[in-house]
Amino acid sequence: MPEEKKETQGSEEKIVPTGKISKWLTENGFQHEALEPDHVGVEILKVDAQFLIPLSTALYAYGFNYLQCQCGYDPGPGQELVSMYHLIKVSDFADRPDEVRIKVFVPRENPTVPSVYWIWKSADFQERESYDMYGIVYEGHPNLKRILMPEDWIGWPLRKDYISPEFYELQDAY
Repeated sequence: MPEEKKETQGSEEKIVPTGKISKWLTENGFQHEALEPDHVGVEILKVDAQFLIPLSTALYAYGFNYLQCQCGYDPGPGQELVSMYHLIKVSDFADRPDEVRIKVFVPRENPTVPSVYWIWKSADFQERESYDMYGIVYEGHPNLKRILMPEDWIGWPLRKDYISPEFYELQDAY
């Protein structure tokens, strides 16, 4: 039976069951925190930015060979930004592949996360989009630049504290 961890939210205490992936990572010395699984039971792991590359490399070696989604999100003004990774263990023999979600919480002032591009090439445009929309800097990314907004755009449009400019002049539009 998986180990359990108590998670405190306000005055409530929840018991969060430790899943098999979290248990394997703990047994092998990888620092992380198990969060409550999502509505379909996918394990969610909270990882410090400094441990993302070693943990991601271990998960790749464990069989998580497909980065289905990498995205950023902003839970609200004044809160930390989140870089999220949804990994799948693709196998010929599995009718339902294993899945795990990794979340890295970073400060708004200097949101820096190491790039996982060198582990999963599919992170390329996804990390660029998170950079463009939220300002999360992916250190080691080979071509981190805006992908949706013009290069001279100021600010990060999907942050919840972003104030839209009243006017933006297109340069060399024709």
